[in-house]
Amino acid sequence: MKVSSKDWIDRDSKRVWHGFTQMSTYGDLEPVIVERAEGHYLFDVDGNKYLDAISSLWVTTLGHKVPELDQAVINQLGCIAHSTLLGNGSKIVIELSEALAKVVPVKSPHFLYASDGANAVEQALKIAFQYWKNLGIDNRETFLALGDSYHGDTMGSVSLGDGGFGTNLFDPLRFQVLRTPGYLQPNWLEIALEAVLEVKDRLAAVVFEPVCQGAAGMYMASPQDVKTFVEKCQELELLAIADEVATGFGRTGEIFASTLAGIAPDIMCIGKGLSGGYLPISATVASGKVFEAFLGPDLSQKTFYHGHSYSGNALSCAVSLAHLELFSKLEIVRKVQETSLYLAEILKGKIADHPLVKEIRQVGLMVGVEVQHNGYLKGQLGRIICKCAVSNGVLLRPLGDVIVLMPHLTFGKKEIDEMTDALLISLNSLDNSL
Repeated sequence: MKVSSKDWIDRDSKRVWHGFTQMSTYGDLEPVIVERAEGHYLFDVDGNKYLDAISSLWVTTLGHKVPELDQAVINQLGCIAHSTLLGNGSKIVIELSEALAKVVPVKSPHFLYASDGANAVEQALKIAFQYWKNLGIDNRETFLALGDSYHGDTMGSVSLGDGGFGTNLFDPLRFQVLRTPGYLQPNWLEIALEAVLEVKDRLAAVVFEPVCQGAAGMYMASPQDVKTFVEKCQELELLAIADEVATGFGRTGEIFASTLAGIAPDIMCIGKGLSGGYLPISATVASGKVFEAFLGPDLSQKTFYHGHSYSGNALSCAVSLAHLELFSKLEIVRKVQETSLYLAEILKGKIADHPLVKEIRQVGLMVGVEVQHNGYLKGQLGRIICKCAVSNGVLLRPLGDVIVLMPHLTFGKKEIDEMTDALLISLNSLDNSL
């Protein structure tokens, strides 16, 4: 006998704890229980079909069940699923690292692997902190981070982030950072550079999301301002850490947002789209200058005493390598640039003038549609609109009252139209009820 979605939700609620979710109301919100996927679509346990317009939380790039990526996992399973990188090497990890070195905008890059973006950021913080210690400089123990930033949910990354998402509860555990305004404030650059000049002798690094602060609500900075910020910091011999977990792998119309801004970070964090959304993997990318500061005698204090059990997992690396090769073969960056122009045109024609829409922010295929109405508490409107979109066969997720549109990089005009039509229907249905 077929089990209904309601039964699955009940079983889910009894045993699974979902992140960023109030479990007492989880079942009441009619969550989609996914059973399988095909191309750009997800299918629930009842057979209902949904356009994956959030790229399964920004990780899926080329779609689901991509034959070349499926085969890469199968081929690697025929060799080995995992072996440790602590003191030993792995053929597939070396091959992936060599391929990544050709595309990351970091000078003489070296890759330290982890499983998710937050841990890539955590590694970056520890590397930057120890870098100065290894050079014999003891007072570089502060980080500069921007307002509205989000860098993950480990304690180090939460400390960098500018609150929200319930993180204020953990203030006693968070370390202090120098906080300057985020991209929402027009003069963020001038204020940040003034602060850097004042405390440059105490800074271990500046940490930023290049061009787009994603989880904040898709707040955008001009690539030129980001370039100016990084180059001024590097002129002062400060380390620049670019958090590209969300913006990397084509989302902004270049393979990395740092490429779009024309910068070469000293340390870079990548994740999410690295494996095309197939398996958990992230990496902290260190420049040659940073890496060399950790070289010394065996078992010395210059060693970076940090590592994960599943760092450089062979299956994850194999699919990531295949993804990178396919990325180039399919000319994904060019396709994103073309599709983003069409998406901007459709948003302007269909969505921008809607009475519930306050603002649309877009770079590449990263879009935030901010909605507002005085009759709703903050966050209510976004959730209602996304729920309506799901009932119309399109999976969206809000950031408060910002509706995130994060299509697969391989969406065509048909899928763009389907996504924006569902958003418009949702906006209209709510507007008509007010």
